Amino acid sequence: MAFSGSAICTSFKQELLQGGHDFDNDTFKMALYDNSAALTAATTAYTATGELADATGGYTRPGVALTSGVTAVSGTTAYVDFADASWTSATFTAYGALIYNDTPVGDPAVMVIDFGGAKAVSSGTFTVTMPTADATNAILRLA
Repeated sequence: MAFSGSAICTSFKQELLQGGHDFDNDTFKMALYDNSAALTAATTAYTATGELADATGGYTRPGVALTSGVTAVSGTTAYVDFADASWTSATFTAYGALIYNDTPVGDPAVMVIDFGGAKAVSSGTFTVTMPTADATNAILRLA
């Protein structure tokens, strides 16, 4: 299996300090990958290598735009809330995903999500359900 866990990309952390991501105005996307993808915390940008094939049963490269992207703070933790990502009329198997920023040149990576194994759909809707948006559970949190 090519995925070895979920991680916030190291380059994203530095880009935050440099003002490279605007969660109020930039477009963030989620791309899905098969088990040949080699995505880790060291991933710096969107890549089509290992991404599900274009038009593979309801999937279109380079992924779908994530909606919401609302930022909030609870106590000393800041977090972002994305809505669930879905692909309809889908027939494919995915092993993980990459959230990346589609607005800046180079499509910088935000985080790698390891699904923990093959997740398949056949003639249905494939949904990546985002966790509850709070300081303990949100998909992306900074404490």
